[in-house]
Amino acid sequence: MLLNEKLNIKYPVFQGAMANISDGKFAASVSNAGAVGIIASGDWDADKLREEIRICKSLTNNVFGVNLMLMNPNSAELVKVICEEKVKVVTTGAGNPTKYIPKLKEAGCMVFPVIPSAALAKRMEVAGADGVVAEGTESGGHVGELTTMVLVASVCEAVNIPVIAAGGISNGKQLNAAFALGACGVQVGTMMLATKECPIHDNYKEAVVNAKDTDTTVAARSFGIPVRILKNEMAKQYPEFEKQCTTRDELEEIAINGLKQASIDGDVANGCVMMGQTAGLIKEVKTVEDVLKDLFEDSLNEQVSLLNKLEDVKKI
Repeated sequence: MLLNEKLNIKYPVFQGAMANISDGKFAASVSNAGAVGIIASGDWDADKLREEIRICKSLTNNVFGVNLMLMNPNSAELVKVICEEKVKVVTTGAGNPTKYIPKLKEAGCMVFPVIPSAALAKRMEVAGADGVVAEGTESGGHVGELTTMVLVASVCEAVNIPVIAAGGISNGKQLNAAFALGACGVQVGTMMLATKECPIHDNYKEAVVNAKDTDTTVAARSFGIPVRILKNEMAKQYPEFEKQCTTRDELEEIAINGLKQASIDGDVANGCVMMGQTAGLIKEVKTVEDVLKDLFEDSLNEQVSLLNKLEDVKKI
């Protein structure tokens, strides 16, 4: 069963959670376009999350979700808000959500942890997760080590719960590849940055559109929180930041402030510009509706092309 059938939505797509970017209004625009918009709670407190959830509810009647960043010290309070507000979909990242899964499911939430390995996917299945988001290292923001091609195939073989593919997906060929690997849907983040509704500075959107396939790098590996960002002045300074910081939280605070510098102020030279490698394939800023429509139309066209190629192979 594809994700859209499971959730009664038009497209089998989760919008990637982007901290300090994916607010209630943006998530609602994605849900209204037929996918699942995700509010990124990031480092928020409970009051801020409740406010954004209610904004989203006021703007859409469709399914939306919340991403829970488990390194946030307010996680327990955020889980309480999610349960009280009866959010349909919850994704989690930067930690193990096992202790929260029973409470979330009891409240009627469907839980999809973001995982970087088949081993963790198995643990999430045992813990009662409704599915997992297998996110490859091509993605923007915090990343794992395995590529999407290897990770999704490994996870689909390892578990019997739905698998959503993420990392490096922005066109029909990549979408079809995810389905061929066994995924029931995809999560897309970088391509959502280049949308008219996305609440980031136009300079950030232009940086995504202008990026080449080799224009990102991974920083902060030494602290165990690798993050994929645009190669710019901040990226060059990251090794020094890692030397100066004594805790993971200190380095994470630098990244958060740098992201705000880029996404709000538009300083894409010195700010932390998170984006995935697939930015090199994104050439224009579109509406969210057009991004999704074009993705699936491209997918169908590529399926026809592939069938023709296979017919040619049979003739050999």
